[in-house]
Amino acid sequence: MRLLFILAALSISACRSTTPIPTPPATILFVGNSFTFWNGGGLWKAMESFSAARGEAQGAKTSKVVRGGASLKVLWKRTNARDTIANGKFDVVVLQEDLPETTVADFHTYAAKFNALAREAGSRLIFFMAWDYERLDWISMEEIAAEHRKMAETLSAEVAPCGLAWQRAQSERPGIDMYGEDLEHPSAHGTYLTLLVIYSTIYGESAEELDFAPAAKWGISKEEDTWLRRIAWETVQEYDPWGV
Repeated sequence: MRLLFILAALSISACRSTTPIPTPPATILFVGNSFTFWNGGGLWKAMESFSAARGEAQGAKTSKVVRGGASLKVLWKRTNARDTIANGKFDVVVLQEDLPETTVADFHTYAAKFNALAREAGSRLIFFMAWDYERLDWISMEEIAAEHRKMAETLSAEVAPCGLAWQRAQSERPGIDMYGEDLEHPSAHGTYLTLLVIYSTIYGESAEELDFAPAAKWGISKEEDTWLRRIAWETVQEYDPWGV
């Protein structure tokens, strides 16, 4: 089912662009707020190292457009994200919303704008579903997931279910917190699990056999690394944003 979903998404993107999207991708752009750049350099740097572990000519060059506290609306209006996507010729764009920071209506409005822009540019767009947190608790993880599902169904879009993977990990091992000290931004384990989910969403495969070790400063043991890779892959496999 997961493979069929990825093939369908690639087919939709390809039919609206004149340039075929390579598999694996050669270039990946990350667009988001501090959830994307937290923990020592950002998801884009970690993804570049992680994808390189796939072997020669398999890795991706990564770039970013980030702004602290930004929602999709802010990223659209107050950063160079639009120009970067339109002119950057990226194979994949990973777009992160922080739904508690915005409104449901604005989420859907600007998701649609970015979706149209990425398709016009010939990029495969993946929405990075983040998580709920205590500071802005008007919306739950279940509601965030539901709105991403509605968006995906409307736009025929792909979603990396990072927040749901966090939820799964916390359920299995409550003693390993995905949240950092502020109970909003990710801990090292949270950032790493997010990276794994995005990797599996982009490549349509598990990272379990990849020869890569997380940065020593993150304090993730080999056993925890193996566990997080399993959590990420199981979550991606089971996630079905189109309800098919």
